[in-house]
Amino acid sequence: MKLKSPTLDLTAATVNEKRRFPAFTVKQTRTATILALLAWTVAVFDYGLFGTLLPAMQESFGWTAPEAYAINTWIAVGTAIVCFGVGPVIDRLGRRKGMMVTVGGTAIVSGLTAIIPTGMAFLSSGLLVIVRSFGGLGFSEQAVNATYMNEVYQVTEDEKKRKRPGLSYSFIQGGWPLGFLLASALALAFLPTFGWRALYLMATIPAALIVWAIARKLKETPQFELHSELTRLDKAGRTEEAHLLAGSYGVEHSSTAPLKLIWEPKLRRNTIVFSLAWIFNFFGIMIFSILGSSVLKNAKGVELSDAFWMLIIINALAYFGYVFHGWLGDKIGRKRTIISGWILASVAFTIMLSPLANSPVTIVASFGAGLFFLVGPYAAIQYFMAECYPVSCRATGTAFIGAMSQPGIVLGGALFTAVAAGSNTGTAALWVGALGTLISGVLMFAAKPMAEAPLAVAPENELKAQRV
Repeated sequence: MKLKSPTLDLTAATVNEKRRFPAFTVKQTRTATILALLAWTVAVFDYGLFGTLLPAMQESFGWTAPEAYAINTWIAVGTAIVCFGVGPVIDRLGRRKGMMVTVGGTAIVSGLTAIIPTGMAFLSSGLLVIVRSFGGLGFSEQAVNATYMNEVYQVTEDEKKRKRPGLSYSFIQGGWPLGFLLASALALAFLPTFGWRALYLMATIPAALIVWAIARKLKETPQFELHSELTRLDKAGRTEEAHLLAGSYGVEHSSTAPLKLIWEPKLRRNTIVFSLAWIFNFFGIMIFSILGSSVLKNAKGVELSDAFWMLIIINALAYFGYVFHGWLGDKIGRKRTIISGWILASVAFTIMLSPLANSPVTIVASFGAGLFFLVGPYAAIQYFMAECYPVSCRATGTAFIGAMSQPGIVLGGALFTAVAAGSNTGTAALWVGALGTLISGVLMFAAKPMAEAPLAVAPENELKAQRV
């Protein structure tokens, strides 16, 4: 049976009136957490398949290695365009419907990828770029997750998740390595027998099932329900009434369009810093996570079947990186966690690409440590970003910054392709991937501390009073 929306008092408020958001029960919070993890995992499964299967697709389409990297770069351009449009849509549709759109889009993209012909030269490559660009819907699912779960954990009756939201969210964001692990494991099992097309068809089934489950089991957050009512009042010219209603819930309301709001003085600094950090960090994400099999094959001379085995182990290690950084962010602060993680990742990848890593054990250990510290901090940064924007532009802010990953892939891909063509994959991975990761960590020193950013929730003492 489909769950009803939260019961929320949206009647006209008086000056200084105090109201509370209806709480998410422990069961509802647990259901939301599980479905958010599954949604992100299947979205990454599709997203990660392209990088994992790129060597096999390269052979099928007849590309050279630099041509394959160039195709990946053009797909990133299209992905960026899709990602930039997702945030404002989610701030209008809602978090629940946003999850359905992003995961549903993933199912469609996977199915279409499986039927693209390979014998039509430029046309085949063009069709692939267009279809895979809409993979940006699946990639944007993490912005929806961060927005939705941030709001759920603010009003949950589950004391552990409310007090340690970063640790709780880390299990969800860990869907990134789980998705890549799933892609590598299925490629190892089925690629030799069924080919890469069958793997994309496999990706459509879990995505479709998750959309069905979200439609039946998830409910919208009360914060978004309030936001929708405030927007309606604004459009009706009842601005003063909207501000009184927002104030009664301890929410900062703005009539400014979400995309414009994230560039206002209070939020501009974080928008710029986060965007630049994501651009440079995705130099490393693209090379060491998305194109991990290509790096192992072309930079370290690992056979493709062995590379899949290695990536299964490496991504399993990376999952614990999310849990560790989510826990650490709650302890020492998310900003410090992000900075230290990304700097250590650059060191680990440098070691992996050096002659010091000359055996399967040392390659897996150094590569695994690199991904542990590269992707793990995303458990902290996703939640950190959601905390730094008010409800009215939270999805827009997190989706916009997340979309900056694609310019990172485009710029990083262009540099990586150029350096690889002029020298080799290992040199390109070092000077583009490892260095970009280091720069991203240094940039985060300029991020605004969470306490200085406007939050769309009441202070902690008021929340406690609301739960009485």
